Amino acid sequence: FVSIAPRRVWVADAAAAEGHALADHAGPLGRGGRGPAGESLCWYECTLQGGRKGSGLDVVQVARAVEALGAGELLVNCIDCDGQHAGFDLPLMAMLKAAVSIPVIASSGAGAPEHFSEVFRSTQVEAALAASIFHRRTVAISAVKECCATAGFAVRAAATPSQEFAPPAESE
Repeated sequence: FVSIAPRRVWVADAAAAEGHALADHAGPLGRGGRGPAGESLCWYECTLQGGRKGSGLDVVQVARAVEALGAGELLVNCIDCDGQHAGFDLPLMAMLKAAVSIPVIASSGAGAPEHFSEVFRSTQVEAALAASIFHRRTVAISAVKECCATAGFAVRAAATPSQEFAPPAESE
């Protein structure tokens, strides 16, 4: 797999995007997100060094290139959503799913079980992941599985009864 970490580059209009693939955050997937000057359009720039440095490369161009080079799937970590717990970047995930035929894994932004069923329903990504909500035990994995199952998505059953929130065993 290939991991890519894009960030939003807000633009006033399509001409300002200079040919980059655009996402409209004013649309139904965008949740009304806006740039610093009220922009609703953005393109996604792939980043380096953990999101600290821009590359100038459009995420759709990079995704298509790595697919052509043989990548089997894309792990997409939206820098703007990382740690925000407000949901995955739906316009980004939908744009990438439309651009490539390999599986896309959504990362960054999950804060509630419903964010998982939302990204599956709205974008058709094959998988989604989260880290901090599980490490900090603010959301139980079983709650995500239950939410997704209730929404009609196939989930794997736990191999053993869940011990997700069991206190650590005391050493003797």
